[in-house]
Amino acid sequence: MPDPHAIASSDASQAVAVVLATTETSGLRCSGGTLLDRLTGQLATLPVRDVHVVARSSDIIHAPGGTHMIGAEGSRGLADDLRRIAKVARSSIGPVLVVAGDLVAHTEALAMLVEHPARDTGALVGETGRAGQVGRAPGPARPPVRTDGRSVVAAGTSFHEFHEAGEANGTFRGAFQVGVSDLAGFAETAETLAELAETGAFGPMDAGEAPGLLLVGLVRSGVQVRAARLGRLHADRMAGQADADTAVPRLAEVDEGEARLDAAVKTNDGFFATYGVSSWSRHLVKSVARLGLTPNAVTGISVGFAALAAIWFSVGTRPGLVAGAVLLYLSFVLDCVDGQLARYTRTFSPLGAWLDATFDRVKEYAVYLGLAIGYAAGLDVAGGGPDGIWALAVSAMILQMLRHTIDFSYSGARADASRVGAAWARPAGSLADPAGDARRTAAPHRPDRRAAFAGADAGRTPGAGNAVVRLSRAMEKASLTRWFKKIIVLPIGERMALIAVTAALFNARVTFVALLVWGGIAALYILFGRMGRSLSR
Repeated sequence: MPDPHAIASSDASQAVAVVLATTETSGLRCSGGTLLDRLTGQLATLPVRDVHVVARSSDIIHAPGGTHMIGAEGSRGLADDLRRIAKVARSSIGPVLVVAGDLVAHTEALAMLVEHPARDTGALVGETGRAGQVGRAPGPARPPVRTDGRSVVAAGTSFHEFHEAGEANGTFRGAFQVGVSDLAGFAETAETLAELAETGAFGPMDAGEAPGLLLVGLVRSGVQVRAARLGRLHADRMAGQADADTAVPRLAEVDEGEARLDAAVKTNDGFFATYGVSSWSRHLVKSVARLGLTPNAVTGISVGFAALAAIWFSVGTRPGLVAGAVLLYLSFVLDCVDGQLARYTRTFSPLGAWLDATFDRVKEYAVYLGLAIGYAAGLDVAGGGPDGIWALAVSAMILQMLRHTIDFSYSGARADASRVGAAWARPAGSLADPAGDARRTAAPHRPDRRAAFAGADAGRTPGAGNAVVRLSRAMEKASLTRWFKKIIVLPIGERMALIAVTAALFNARVTFVALLVWGGIAALYILFGRMGRSLSR
């Protein structure tokens, strides 16, 4: 398999990196030079076109080939640093990666940002250090963040604090990337922050907090920031030589290839997908990658297994139903593997996502058809007969279509609200309220960006005061209720398992009745949940 980091990209797709070597810790010694030398060497192995180093002076700089140093002289402080970053953002035709110069991280951690096929806006996020765990608690080197699903929804600094107990559920680890579509707004945000820094709005904040401050600006501007979760990987900013002496050798304790494979398997999937497939499919992903199969090819094979399952179901005999159930399970396994392979090889594509979503529906409805045909044949061994089976099959299909409509329409509404911006629908923090609370505005207006960034409160997650949201978060704290939330909505893994088990042990009538009962409960749960969340925005 080729080196995953050796990726040829056009200039437009390659990132431009800004390394903030504005603290003395960037010059800490490590094998081969300084931390800055090590970091710029890592960036040279990634799809990064140019590296700009912002520093107070040139005495700690050793710029390898292809590295462009800016700000070695004349950079007077935090405000100047922010303006230089804004200048790079305005001139870049590709994503901009901002990294703290004293960051010690696995190369794979940085690759999670710059090699992501979406080339989107994202930030490295790790777990919050707690008593008895490895890792420091949130602080200047690990600013607190709150994530909600895949996104960072609130961020803090030494000035922008989290006042609500338990609100922060992660820490920012010193590197983020801004996607091309967000660069113009990011440049404006950096310049606004520079103006505030000049006036002393952030108190005694030093230049070392620039990455965290910029992340606060992105989140409060309403930018969708993907949470690139570290998992087993390491990424930490160094406070002194002792930290560096410990952190750099510690990187070797983690196999980056295995960590990449672990990251390819979803950690927030459904119960059956997690324990019935993902518990062992990582080994299959590795084999498929060695064979050179693409995610789209795996999707096609999955469709083939589903078609065979439908054919065996249509036979209507007990052996046919059992064979169909086994083939349906294998189809679902490959349905999981195609996404895992895409994440492992970082070969996502809009076509692949569309094919996956479309064929999920096609496979499921083909299985419904096969089950109905087999049952309608009326074979005694399957206890079949034509009475009402087609009405049940069509009802199950309509119910699933309704559920998908609820899901996709809600997701689309959230995306539209996010694009309209903070002043219209779902602001990341009220731009006129120093507390940063998310509230609806009475009429559209252009908000005061300075007030948004100067507010000391890190901001509530939108909808934090809504009873539905509070209940949902409370259920996430216990394993039993968290899995209940996932199972009750009858995700695709549970549906495939339900179809396979009921068809193999009983018959199609039992399968469709089970789908209608469980699916109906799931539809109501989702509908009321979506309504409750919408009312909170």
